[in-house]
Amino acid sequence: MPYKDSETVKLYYSIGEVAEVLNVNTSLIRFWEKEFQILKPKKNKKGNRQFTKEDLSNLKMIYHLVKERGFTLQGAKEKLKGGKSAAKKEVEIVSSLNKLKDFLLELKREL
Repeated sequence: MPYKDSETVKLYYSIGEVAEVLNVNTSLIRFWEKEFQILKPKKNKKGNRQFTKEDLSNLKMIYHLVKERGFTLQGAKEKLKGGKSAAKKEVEIVSSLNKLKDFLLELKREL
């Protein structure tokens, strides 16, 4: 199932919130944090990760490349190095299309 778009915008997101938005386990997010240099969440005094909106955007790009497009981790890293803006645009398009699909399915159910 594709990731869910978050309706509320916060300054920081916990790893649990990020996992819920992407519909993945927290362990996968910790793994991606080690693998992708673009992920650098802050940690509070307790050591809890605090993800920014930019971190969440980067995670959505990684999710799209790895889970939806089937890239290997190395392939996703190279794609992000080669054109982060292109990957971001692609994620935005897929997100818009998913919203449109959900709307149309809901409309179909109501008819």
